[in-house]
Amino acid sequence: MEYIENGIRTLNDFLWGWPLIGLLFGTHLFLTIRTGVIQRFVFRGIRWSLKKEEGGVGEVSPFGALTTALASTFGTGNIIGVGTAIALGGPGAVFWCWLTGIFGMATTYSEALLAVLYRVRTEDGRMQGGAMYVLERGLHMRCLAVLFALFGGLASFGIGCAVQVNAIAAVCEENLNVPPEIIGIIAAGLAALVIFGGIRSIAGVCERLVPFMSLFYIGGCAAILVYNYDFILPALQTIVRMAFSPGAAAGGLTGGGLALAMRYGIARGLFSNEAGMGSAPIAAAAAKTSSPVRQALVSSTATFWDTVVVCAITGVVLVSSIMKNPAIDMATAGDGGLLTAMAFAQLPIIGPGILIVGIITFAFSTILGWAYYGECCVRYLAGRGGLAIYRGLYIVTAAAAPVIQLNLVWMTADVLNALMVLPNLVALLCLSDVVVRETRRYFTGK
Repeated sequence: MEYIENGIRTLNDFLWGWPLIGLLFGTHLFLTIRTGVIQRFVFRGIRWSLKKEEGGVGEVSPFGALTTALASTFGTGNIIGVGTAIALGGPGAVFWCWLTGIFGMATTYSEALLAVLYRVRTEDGRMQGGAMYVLERGLHMRCLAVLFALFGGLASFGIGCAVQVNAIAAVCEENLNVPPEIIGIIAAGLAALVIFGGIRSIAGVCERLVPFMSLFYIGGCAAILVYNYDFILPALQTIVRMAFSPGAAAGGLTGGGLALAMRYGIARGLFSNEAGMGSAPIAAAAAKTSSPVRQALVSSTATFWDTVVVCAITGVVLVSSIMKNPAIDMATAGDGGLLTAMAFAQLPIIGPGILIVGIITFAFSTILGWAYYGECCVRYLAGRGGLAIYRGLYIVTAAAAPVIQLNLVWMTADVLNALMVLPNLVALLCLSDVVVRETRRYFTGK
């Protein structure tokens, strides 16, 4: 087992090294240019996400598709992941994480557009799409389509289920003294009530849960920032300064310069918003819409909310809290999770409460969102008959997650996520002309 774990760790470090990070960030820049800086329409996309499109074809409303995508991207990475980026790359990592979200919106837009354009109607009349259908129908690369679906289906058990349930169990055991085994059973039961109803049930829950948890978390962070008001500007200045040069600041904050800040900031940003991974477009393909461009603009706002807003706010909260409270020392915090807990704990009762509720709701929403992604991948590979088996295994994984060894699951999930990225980027880069054509046709009529 030790040899297997070491082998997966080596593969994981290789896949998520500079080559893949550079390829993903480069794709963000490339598609930003090719789409004519599609990010400038973000507020139009936000308005459209709140409106029902008349005459559209699909399973759920654009808002339902958006919140399902947000459910999967809003996870522990938005909270603990940002703390990890700061612990490893310094405060400057927040800047690069934010920048990844800005440019990543173009990639999310492009993959959502292709997902809607190449979606299919299943034998039971449902609309379904994603990178596997784009690869098969757009590029006739059936082999890569199968690989993407296989990697996506397997990854859902790790990053979408086991890791998230484990995070919930850990925070409940530490703060509420609830045994992990009980949390696993409760999480599995609640997930079963939702996911066995399919996309409409998942989207229905996400439409209510995502706005609540987002407003609660952002409101809580705003309260902490009011408490830290005198350190907000210094925190922003430190984030920008340490994004490009090494240095030190109050609270034991240190930055290793451009290379470290870029590496960990971009990596955490990519991991959080999933732009380029090919997962979020699966939800976009189920939306009721008659225009791939319209739904793509709505879907691109998921990256905006996830990274440009939530991750950035978390970063400023952490840096300002650390600077205001000298007792928080990065050198002694040990890891991103502990650093985050120490920063939120500086505001008594409110801070820990925000952290606990945030982690529980963000993690549970990810369980729901990734359950749908996994279902679509399994359905592509095995047809409708494979869904019952998949759902059963997913629920069993949720129940067992708090008592299993998580390190291997974490690393395996990371590897599978990286392997999802590769075929998805093939589709994005090879079909970028299609994205440009559809975008131009929608906005200019030519």
